[in-house]
Amino acid sequence: MITSVLVANRGEIACRVFRTCRELGIRTVAVHSDPDANALHARVADTAVRLPGATPADTYLRGDLIVKAAVAAGADAVHPGYGFLSENADFARAVLDAGLVWIGPPPEAIEAMASKTRAKELMGLAPLGEVTESDLPVLVKAAAGGGGRGMRIVRRLEELSAALEGARAEAASAFGDGEVFVEPYVERGRHVEVQVLADAHGTVWALGTRDCSLQRRHQKVIEEAPAPGLPEGLAEELCALAVRAARSVAYVGAGTVEFLVADGKAHFLEMNTRLQVEHPVTEAVFDVDLVALQIAVAEGSTLDAAGPPRARGHAIEARLYAEDPSTDWTPQTGTLHRLTVPDAVRLDTGYDDGTEIGVHYDPLLAKAISYAPTRAEALRKLAGALERATIHGPTTNRDLLVRSLRHDDFTSASMTTAFYDHHLPSLTATPPDPHAPLAAALADAHTHPSRFGGAWRNVPSQPQTKRYEMAGEEHEPSYRHTRDGLEADGVRVVHADARLVVLEVEGVQRKFEVTRYGDEVYVNTTRLSALPRFSDPATQLAPGALVAPMPGTVVKIAEGLAEGTGVEAGEPIVWLEAMKMQHRISAPAPGTLTALHVTLGQQVTVGSLLAVVEPT
Repeated sequence: MITSVLVANRGEIACRVFRTCRELGIRTVAVHSDPDANALHARVADTAVRLPGATPADTYLRGDLIVKAAVAAGADAVHPGYGFLSENADFARAVLDAGLVWIGPPPEAIEAMASKTRAKELMGLAPLGEVTESDLPVLVKAAAGGGGRGMRIVRRLEELSAALEGARAEAASAFGDGEVFVEPYVERGRHVEVQVLADAHGTVWALGTRDCSLQRRHQKVIEEAPAPGLPEGLAEELCALAVRAARSVAYVGAGTVEFLVADGKAHFLEMNTRLQVEHPVTEAVFDVDLVALQIAVAEGSTLDAAGPPRARGHAIEARLYAEDPSTDWTPQTGTLHRLTVPDAVRLDTGYDDGTEIGVHYDPLLAKAISYAPTRAEALRKLAGALERATIHGPTTNRDLLVRSLRHDDFTSASMTTAFYDHHLPSLTATPPDPHAPLAAALADAHTHPSRFGGAWRNVPSQPQTKRYEMAGEEHEPSYRHTRDGLEADGVRVVHADARLVVLEVEGVQRKFEVTRYGDEVYVNTTRLSALPRFSDPATQLAPGALVAPMPGTVVKIAEGLAEGTGVEAGEPIVWLEAMKMQHRISAPAPGTLTALHVTLGQQVTVGSLLAVVEPT
């Protein structure tokens, strides 16, 4: 029997595994990098071991240090989670060689399936060799790992070289393996996968289908089980193919076989030899604990040869990311002051209130999962819970998730992997609440009355104003005291205190809950920044200034750049890496490079001046 498990991972998956271990009476061991020293997963574990350093390459990708940590902490088993070393056969062997139990598939199965090139060969497929114009569009893809890292769509032949280079760099940074391959890119397909679980005695379960078609940068955003609206018989065909793939490599443990479904046909993509991020939706519809089953299989238990429990109902998962979908999904950092969702949904997270969201790791904050007897009920429940969630901290994709869940293409189950390519502008175009700045100003007046000309008075007064930044734009709401009460930008103030403002807008009373953290103000779901009364001229940027859209590391500077160099519109200048993704900063217009303010390897913060391109 396993008595102590080290999770070779961080964040929400580490916390998720620890939760099951506690229920089973198993001691838990965490590993943490220096930035994660106070992270939730390090605090909730019974024991924590430091991995010196900050980057994944120095910490969570160091299998040798993790095995030493397991031995030193007295663990007798290792769970890899997902990402990092979860599909690394050498790491699995090192765990076994140390006399520890590996809660995962045999190293040989990982080698056969974790490399997507070898997996395709095993399934009778082969990646493209030399790419020609007739092959386009194609997808450059990392051979190891997952999560959308190391992937690039190529639509023009001249873009292939840069796509290969960028994919290799991103894959090496995320997985420690820069191998990539090229395959045809199928547009307007659906991403459908099958959860498998196998024991060491020959039993293989197929636990139904999941649809993961809503993706950004080839990384899943919303997933559900079962996959809705598949052609008759296709779900059974996919499950049979998944079982065949698992048996072909003598698979043991939990894994996922992924397909692209287009025109009613299934195209094999890959097999992920690990637990998936979206495993909770399968747990919900089958009423099982997949982590507990992984542990049981690792202990040698047998699965019921008759198959898994019967699936019931529908489950949907939405991934809450610290990112801004309206600015090319740029990662966001800062303090997560508060994160709560209604009890109607399950929340898996690796963060608690007051946690700092940094630049080194994935921007996933949490996963919200709903379950209901029908898909429509599960959709309504999840969208409502996210809409009512309290999220005070970095910008997130919460509003995008709510609108996606209510979009006609999604509610009718007619979505494809191109969903965000087609609908992102409309999903991010909704402006923030125009009355939020006024509510913030009224609440602030109660908190700091001296800022607004003293305490409340029942005498006429001059208009009081307050400046806020909201959604990249400046707002200056005003109000004034009169003998009849408050007049405020054409609306009636029903109530105002430091935490709650009630405004009557066109005959309807609306409530605004206001929370402040320093200069950060949250009005219901809208985030504002309080600005000084007068602008500082020194903060104004010159035309053509290129600033960092997020904190990160300068990983590449375009070759041959020097002051006086002419550049074209869209020409890449600097590449930043943040949260394991690379972001290209390009010239906004034709011009001349007049200043380059960064060097290779330099850490930059949001708004840092990178370069200046003087427009022609």
